[in-house]
Amino acid sequence: MAIHSARPRGTIIFGATGGIGRSIAARLVAGGERVFLAGRSEEELKVLSSELDQPYGCFSLQEPSSMEQVFQRAREELPSVTGVVNGIGSVLLKPAHLTTPEEFVEVLEVNLTSSFSLLRSGIRLFQDLRSTDSEESEPRDRSLLFFSSAAASIGLANHEAIAAAKGGIEAMVRSAAASYASKGIRVNAIAPGLVETKMTERITQNSASRSYSEKLHPVAGLGEPQHISSGAVWLLSEEQQWVSGHVLHIDGGLSNIKG
Repeated sequence: MAIHSARPRGTIIFGATGGIGRSIAARLVAGGERVFLAGRSEEELKVLSSELDQPYGCFSLQEPSSMEQVFQRAREELPSVTGVVNGIGSVLLKPAHLTTPEEFVEVLEVNLTSSFSLLRSGIRLFQDLRSTDSEESEPRDRSLLFFSSAAASIGLANHEAIAAAKGGIEAMVRSAAASYASKGIRVNAIAPGLVETKMTERITQNSASRSYSEKLHPVAGLGEPQHISSGAVWLLSEEQQWVSGHVLHIDGGLSNIKG
């Protein structure tokens, strides 16, 4: 039986100007969907908005109200909101004894706290939309997508802070998936390996770090944004109505096989 929505699907993408967020947005738009681009740099958002012909809004992690405003604007701009993606993230590679309390708090805020905030706001939005939409126009499927890391599943040296944050995201995803399954809301995550983006340049542009990282991944080479965005679009699709509470590993085999 074919699965289809009465209205076009729309997705809010936080961290849209990052390498992975940008790739997800481009794939969704190419597939005929609408997206709302959310980021912290208005200059970068304007460029991306022009490229994709999609609306955008700025937010600050230090101002929770600005994130709520993004949800409100997206609701006004999109024909329907069926997905929320949290592409906000950071990388900190330090052993625990060299990680300062301030660094640890920042890693938690950027990764775990932002995810919980968007989970809470996304659920509230979906519940509100369900209460106001007519039965004929109401999408049958809504989902939230978060990002973990292979470091949450396999012990990697010097990843203590980021592993703690990403492990928290995975636990949150499973609990939320159980809480909202009966509401037609799916919650999933993707756990990438090392992907070549602006955020990981400190690692990928250092020859020694790059060589070491490449050897860690059984599948040759490092990840590219398109490897991750293909999985993201798959998880967001209403055809995956039976997939929730899942952590999809797209990591070159890092967390599951030995090269």
